[in-house]
Amino acid sequence: MKFLFDLFPVILFFVAFQFWGIFVATAVAIAASIGQIGWLALRGRRIDKLLWVSLAIIVVFGGLTLLLRDKTFIQWKPTVLYWLFAAVLASASLTGRNLIRTMMSEQVQLPKRVWERLNWSWVGFFVLMGFANLYVAYNFSESAWVNFKLFGGMGLMLAFVLAQAAFLSKYVEDKP
Repeated sequence: MKFLFDLFPVILFFVAFQFWGIFVATAVAIAASIGQIGWLALRGRRIDKLLWVSLAIIVVFGGLTLLLRDKTFIQWKPTVLYWLFAAVLASASLTGRNLIRTMMSEQVQLPKRVWERLNWSWVGFFVLMGFANLYVAYNFSESAWVNFKLFGGMGLMLAFVLAQAAFLSKYVEDKP
């Protein structure tokens, strides 16, 4: 459910784009992102830092798209978010913290070198996703980019997570 909740603005962006185009879709994504945070706040739930960052990026880049009537800003939004993730993971790792280990250490125990490899593979993945987004945005139609944003991004993320699971499976111990 959290996965669908996190994708809510992207899904609404996709649907709105199909009916009304990029500018209405951008406004819908901004409203959906604000609505997400509002919903969590009203329910007294904890709001992840990631949601706040995502909200800030959609408001800034989506707002520029609407204000300047230039789709380039909203097309850069996923790249900025991916590269921000990569930068945070890399900078934390360079200062001795491994955020992937912090997030996953309760689920799996791994040697330090494996955690480092896993963290850097995520850095690389996010960097490549940022470039892939720009490649599609600048070399394909607006509609193709919107489809890539939802389906391509999700598909690549799923493939990467499955590859990571296969890599990690050799470190999982069966406990009787």
